[in-house]
Amino acid sequence: MVTAELLADLKAIFPELKMAGEESVTIFPKEEEEIAKVLAYCNDSRTAVSVLGGGTKRGWGTPEKTQIQLSLSEYTGVVEHTPGDMTVTVKAGTTFKELQGFLAQYSQKLALDPSWPAFATVGGVIASNDSGPKRLGYGIARDSVIGLRTVYPDGRIIRSGGRVVKNVAGYDMNKLFIGSMGTLGVISEVTFKLRPLPKCESLALLSFPEGDLEEVRRFAINLLDSMMEPVALELLNPFMAGNLADRNGYTLAISFEDVETSVRYQEQYIKANQPSRTSLDILKDEEAKAFWNKLYTAAPCGLDSLEEDLSNRETAAAMKIGVVNLKVLDVIRECQLLSDGGQVAAEAHGGLGTGICQVVLRGSADQVAAGILQLRKFAVQEGGYAVVKHLPEVLGGKVDAWGDKPSYFPLMEGIKAKMDPNRILNPNAFIGGI
Repeated sequence: MVTAELLADLKAIFPELKMAGEESVTIFPKEEEEIAKVLAYCNDSRTAVSVLGGGTKRGWGTPEKTQIQLSLSEYTGVVEHTPGDMTVTVKAGTTFKELQGFLAQYSQKLALDPSWPAFATVGGVIASNDSGPKRLGYGIARDSVIGLRTVYPDGRIIRSGGRVVKNVAGYDMNKLFIGSMGTLGVISEVTFKLRPLPKCESLALLSFPEGDLEEVRRFAINLLDSMMEPVALELLNPFMAGNLADRNGYTLAISFEDVETSVRYQEQYIKANQPSRTSLDILKDEEAKAFWNKLYTAAPCGLDSLEEDLSNRETAAAMKIGVVNLKVLDVIRECQLLSDGGQVAAEAHGGLGTGICQVVLRGSADQVAAGILQLRKFAVQEGGYAVVKHLPEVLGGKVDAWGDKPSYFPLMEGIKAKMDPNRILNPNAFIGGI
């Protein structure tokens, strides 16, 4: 319950406040100084605050409900764009789709492919270090960031990195905030290095209807060892391949982006080396983009939590599993076995070359919880990890979103204690309750 004293204090800073029910107040700053004022007040009064963007990451972990929510959804816009240097500085509340639309006017793009791009904000993508299948060719979020402006919990504003691609500024502080889930500071501006828009794009869908994953392994190894340069080499389990592309069996989604001659040459390589008893379709440009857009929105996200009535819907959770590259095959097989056994419906895809799998589990709450624990156990046995990217409230007490604390957790705790000693920022949003 928001107290009258708290409401009066906040209205003194922000005359126009929006209540989110009777339990919390949502503040929509439009200037960096306003973000700093909110955090300074929260720090001084030791009042916890949740940081929001588009809401797509709201289901990550089990963050505590706070009386104050700081939404950056109105803190948007491009601050500076230097086409010749191929850099852009953008406010954190800007959606990924809006930024890409702006850059497309200059035949440039930010080389990332996060989930739910129409709603995901730049700040949320960076705070969660989100990326998609094309990380094989373009890397992850932290590879594209060259500078940040961040508001500390006490209201101080700092800059890390710079606004040019080549800069040396002591410790690489950027990496401290990227992937920190907003628990160390509020990212207000991000400077990215850019890439030119590809002249041509295509997607090869290679299906293995007989389910021979050893044949998939051999083909993937040969492709990765060749001179070809796919930006994505993603394996879909039969359940997901059927839902996304009406394909039968395990399916490789192989993406090429380059000048047209290069793309066509690589398509011919796939055709020439296509294993027997497989089927191949080539999707061009807009068809390829449509496929990826379907994949980016296949998993549930925090936007679902805004719906008022979830009682009649099945429970859905999303997982991220990291293993050594080709062990992705074993994870995808395990997910398919879960589906075939009727324990839970599991849609899964993973990067052969990145080792990152994305899994969506659907079923009853007990089935989904059991599926999460089974896949986590399997991943750990394979030397990997498994975290839950979207955890419905009904599973909050049954599943730990982050799993066991890593050996270096005391270091993480020390950084949190140093930077946010009053623990006001996004409490319990990160591993170990940070």
